[in-house]
Amino acid sequence: MEEYTKIYAGSSITISRLADLLDQENISSIIKDNVESGRLAGFGTSGDSVDLYVLNTHLPKAEKVLSNFESAE
Repeated sequence: MEEYTKIYAGSSITISRLADLLDQENISSIIKDNVESGRLAGFGTSGDSVDLYVLNTHLPKAEKVLSNFESAE
């Protein structure tokens, strides 16, 4: 089984933008939206409960994308 690492947590808008930047670099990612999951289950969560994961094998390249993203904010 392939292992994933969480590289960022934030709002759904920020995570979507970052996931798009990763996709442009051919890095696949997984978004875990705790806000939507909680809403569907009837529970409340904070607004910044969206996590972004990448494969461990893509982690070094993803960290470069993340660093560029954070310095541009």
